[in-house]
Amino acid sequence: MKIFANHAHTFPTEIKPEADHDSLRRYLDECGIDKCVAFSCFNKLIRNAGLEVDTNRYNYENIKNDSRFVGFGVIDETKDNFEEQIEQIADYGFKGIKVHPQAQDLKIDGEKAFRIYAKCEELGLFISFHSGIHWNRLRDNKVELFDEVAYNFPKLNFSMEHMGGYSYFNEALAVMVNNKRSFPRRIFAGWTTINNSGGAWSISDEQLKVLLKQTSDDNSIFGLDFPYNNAEYTIRAIDRIKNLDIPEESKEKILGKNLASVLGVEL
Repeated sequence: MKIFANHAHTFPTEIKPEADHDSLRRYLDECGIDKCVAFSCFNKLIRNAGLEVDTNRYNYENIKNDSRFVGFGVIDETKDNFEEQIEQIADYGFKGIKVHPQAQDLKIDGEKAFRIYAKCEELGLFISFHSGIHWNRLRDNKVELFDEVAYNFPKLNFSMEHMGGYSYFNEALAVMVNNKRSFPRRIFAGWTTINNSGGAWSISDEQLKVLLKQTSDDNSIFGLDFPYNNAEYTIRAIDRIKNLDIPEESKEKILGKNLASVLGVEL
């Protein structure tokens, strides 16, 4: 089966040479992945490295001639021209944006974040959200707040990456079940860094099967979290899905077909 994965962070070579676009290409080859979503580097990391780089343009220039990549941009949260930034992301042909509420200091249901969602909804851009703990105040980024995103932006497609992890899996599931009557599916479970080790991102096989039973197999997508998960980890994650006691059709959807469908991409 062809694999189309979400959630690969890319970095300029000067910042993290083991996570630049060429490194990601080698990673895809090693893992047997056909295509992936490549996120632009967060602006904060660019600034901390002392570089003057337009991160979205950098990502665009490095993937524009490679059909294995689908681009997602990022917002510079320190600037107020969110709408203009998102229009530029769309002009690059990117299919969505990555939003990390904690890392970008964006309260999930806050006014600034709502401006981002509104523009993405208008332009038909997908949002991949980080969901779960990230060493910030929990009250500002509780996973159940994604229900407010779904309620206020009924045409916005988005994923909750990591499905809230060990601590917030049930809250993420509740958001999806509360909105499962919407069709086509618009809220997606990001199967990203979901190991079964008992750690912070651990989700059991039984929980994954409950997720599919309660939400269907049409809104789960596989993610990498490159470069934070190495190739060995990702190969094990793919094998876990392939060996899960679910129909083969469901495995194909999770490993690529659902993501290709919602982004309008040929797999």
